Amino acid sequence: MAAGSPETAHAPDYRPPLGPLPETPDVVVIGAGAAGIAAARTLLAAGLKVAVLEARNRVGGRAWTVALRGHPVDLGAHWLHAGPINPLVALGRERGERLRRAPQQGHTWMAGRPALATEARASALAFDRADQAMTGGAGKGGEDRPAASALPVGLGPWGARVAQVHGLVSGRALEEVSLHDFPSMEYGDNFFIAGGYGNYLARLAAGLPIRLSAPVRRIDWSGQGVRVEMEDGTRLQAKAAIVTVPMMVLRDGPAFTPPLPNTVRAAIDGFVTGIYEHAVLHWPSSPFKGRDRLAGFHGRRRSPAGLLTRIDGTPFHFYELDVNEAAAIDAAGGGPDAIRRHVRAVLAEQVGRARVRDLRIPAISAWRHDPYARGSWAVVPPGHADARITLRDGIGGKIWFAGEALSREQWGTVGGAYEQGVRAAEAAGKAVRPDVQP
Repeated sequence: MAAGSPETAHAPDYRPPLGPLPETPDVVVIGAGAAGIAAARTLLAAGLKVAVLEARNRVGGRAWTVALRGHPVDLGAHWLHAGPINPLVALGRERGERLRRAPQQGHTWMAGRPALATEARASALAFDRADQAMTGGAGKGGEDRPAASALPVGLGPWGARVAQVHGLVSGRALEEVSLHDFPSMEYGDNFFIAGGYGNYLARLAAGLPIRLSAPVRRIDWSGQGVRVEMEDGTRLQAKAAIVTVPMMVLRDGPAFTPPLPNTVRAAIDGFVTGIYEHAVLHWPSSPFKGRDRLAGFHGRRRSPAGLLTRIDGTPFHFYELDVNEAAAIDAAGGGPDAIRRHVRAVLAEQVGRARVRDLRIPAISAWRHDPYARGSWAVVPPGHADARITLRDGIGGKIWFAGEALSREQWGTVGGAYEQGVRAAEAAGKAVRPDVQP
């Protein structure tokens, strides 16, 4: 991890106690993000021995909570999307976690002022029309094509904003996103969790047999079972392996012996990098009232792709940078300070300079530069929509893949990663111990 990055500047708010690795695991799980944690919990519940290897010095992957000014704040995933199908919502309720439903109402600003009621309704109608066109049956059927091609005509002054927001939540401009893979309407029922999403995952990892700071160099599946070699030369022998490494990282490593089948390699290489970054704002005099509400902006030269206000009723806000903002700043050679200047300038343009005088930006995510992530999530471009399903099949009865990239319904989310970790563990468990049903 590069010096000065968020990983080195901020420690996790909570580090769970971890268990020792077994000497002879049935399954090795590579990665202790949501998918790896889910896989380990599922395998252990079935009575199997598992060893989890994590390259970072913490658990949680791209779900990561830090303490800022005494408050737990997420530098990665924050939304529990798709409540009816998200396994972490159901598990949270079962565990007594403090979930709160994301408000449906938000803030709409027009040309530097709060929008009139008629303007707010027109904006909402434009988003509704776009959602119906892009997620309905007509949009999903037929030949795969760019999601942008399904945007309805006649959105008027709201069209650019609709495309900007959907590009943010997709991780790429809509011209680069498969329409067949566009999120469905389940994304409308969302939750937040008290204390942070990263802390929630860390609690789920408590007691699991996880070795931190253990990046994997090679997975040898040429003989009986698999042999996993770490960067320090340590080797583990197991009957199977579950690989939860992000797709953008998996392109370059770990190495596989023998090489992965061509269909699997093509599926991995066909993903593109999704970008969604947070600048964490501490902004006591923000003009936005009511906790956990999204703010949308129209009618200025520059506008935030996303702004989540008053997180859990605190002065913290998330300014969400999309791929275009991040790319422009990176191309100019800017770093965190350049992002801070950019965020302040955009917000001053929207709400006035006087209102940003007490604005501070204590943390900025940088998943696109993180060597263990290389992006916020994996995006399926047009024509590659079957890749998520292709990667679900095990290889030789020894290797399975898991992670958000394999979830068709919840891609790009922690819930999707957890779902796929459970799926892979059930398949691997059945293969190595046919008498055990996870």
